[in-house]
Amino acid sequence: MFRAALVTALVGAGLVAGTQVAAAAPPSSVIEVSTTSVAPGQTFTVTQTLSNDRDFAILGSKAGMYAKEPAFLPGLVDLVGCAGAVACDQLGSSYRSGLGDIPPGESRSVTWTFKVKDDAPAGTITLQHQFIGENYAFEIFDGPTLTIEQATTDADVAVSMTASVRTLLISRITYTVTIKNNGPSAATDVRVVGAYPTRLVYAGGSCTRMGTTKTVNCDVASLASGASVTRTFAADAGLLTIGPLVATAQRTDSSPADPVASNDKASRTCNALTSLLVRC
Repeated sequence: MFRAALVTALVGAGLVAGTQVAAAAPPSSVIEVSTTSVAPGQTFTVTQTLSNDRDFAILGSKAGMYAKEPAFLPGLVDLVGCAGAVACDQLGSSYRSGLGDIPPGESRSVTWTFKVKDDAPAGTITLQHQFIGENYAFEIFDGPTLTIEQATTDADVAVSMTASVRTLLISRITYTVTIKNNGPSAATDVRVVGAYPTRLVYAGGSCTRMGTTKTVNCDVASLASGASVTRTFAADAGLLTIGPLVATAQRTDSSPADPVASNDKASRTCNALTSLLVRC
């Protein structure tokens, strides 16, 4: 009896030791977001992985992306791309990407790229995601939250300047002012004031001279974010023009506010050895 009990105990211990707990199947849909805070005009990515834990193939598999009600995801972000998918598009209040048939126990992934609409309102939404097939649909999961920041209304207007010389009977210096809007918003009513040395005589250009002064206004009615324009003004050297000649161009006005003052002003120095010998 003792021997039988011992054998039974050893066999039971072996059975307990040999028992293995089956690994839990992954969720049918999992997402990873590149960032949870974005501003209008910015892009972000969402990597979505679909896993089939059924004992049959999911035909015509699609990854679905939503925003939890009352938000409407296509009203907040535009679809830029869907790497890894056969195709992708908007479907009603969602975005869908096709991943083909997924056999039992297999997974497929897609990396969505979205761009926040310029007019998207500030606020926080909950992303939702789902694994959908032609013959089966899994549950919808709540994902991480996405915060859309308040749109900025600044427009950074940057000024740069070059100078070139043409010599015939006299030396004429032409100053080219480049006005660029670094954004993020469009700029309007931009004014850059150019000034040239007193020893030079105004000789025209696309900027407007202010009376009989040595200053000109280089105006731009509107300038989109990322765009640039050029304006020019020219001045002639006189017979007694000798030495360094410093001209400047400075932004004095624009709308909306310009957050960067360090790039508002530019200058250019030329040197006159004689009225016929000027180098810039």
